[in-house]
Amino acid sequence: MPLVTLHSDELVVNEVLVKALVADQLPDHEGDEVRRVSASGSSNALFRLGNELLVRLPRQPGGSATILKEARWLAYLGEALPVAVPEIVSLGEPGHGYPERWSIVRWIAGEPPTKATLTHASQDQFARDLAGVLRALRELEVPPAGRDDTELHWYRGGPLTAIDADIRAYAEQCRGIPDLDLDVDAVLRVWNAAMCEADTPSPVRHWLHGDLLAENLLIRDGRLAAVLDFGGLAVGDPTVDLVAAWELLNPDARELLRAEAGIDGRAWRLGRAWALAIAVMTFPYYWHTMPERCATRLALAHQVLSDTSP
Repeated sequence: MPLVTLHSDELVVNEVLVKALVADQLPDHEGDEVRRVSASGSSNALFRLGNELLVRLPRQPGGSATILKEARWLAYLGEALPVAVPEIVSLGEPGHGYPERWSIVRWIAGEPPTKATLTHASQDQFARDLAGVLRALRELEVPPAGRDDTELHWYRGGPLTAIDADIRAYAEQCRGIPDLDLDVDAVLRVWNAAMCEADTPSPVRHWLHGDLLAENLLIRDGRLAAVLDFGGLAVGDPTVDLVAAWELLNPDARELLRAEAGIDGRAWRLGRAWALAIAVMTFPYYWHTMPERCATRLALAHQVLSDTSP
């Protein structure tokens, strides 16, 4: 079964290609079974390699940059975070017509969290676990190489005002999507309020994951076990990493996360605006190709719009 095409410049990636690349570059694993992971993300196509490994191949030209960024920084972050991160076993080279670098990581067991799988009791524990990750990222030193590295500069670590025009355009596009149950006027009211205090970027720059959403988290036995996909790793204002508070937590657990992570009012409000932005930008691009992601982002937007906390 072919991979669903998500991008206009999508690279051809399938089991045949993966088997050929593995046979050439990882001969010790040539006989291992290759099978696609159904939950492949929008940035990388994922394939199990035997029982212990996972192959990640960028879906678009230029994806080597994030593969190499992870290879450079994951071990450093992994030592500091209180949960597991992917362990890179090897980096693959282009081959068989495929132009990008790719990675092989150890498989981490677990399931992505959902509101349905997080019971009331595990909501509180998950909030504490996630707060621990946020604190660890915030407290981890950014070495000079990280401060000066352009690969660690990304819009999600910058001021919200930089994407103001884009979010307004996405919101207007949402009006034309049939069956999208979204109050665009309410979206713009929340966004306008955020713009009133988003014009001054945070003077302190911290590590941020950049895409700390449910699809990049794993739980086991109700506990946060791993954070995945550091392709959006950046140094900047980490308020974007608060998005999961509205994606996964009920109001009480959300406030627990806020307290445990030590988030002040301004950062909390900007995190809420980031949650809305990430939801709104999803619908025009993925409405027809990733319906499950869109459903999750719609629920996220509804949570933001219903949240009246200061």
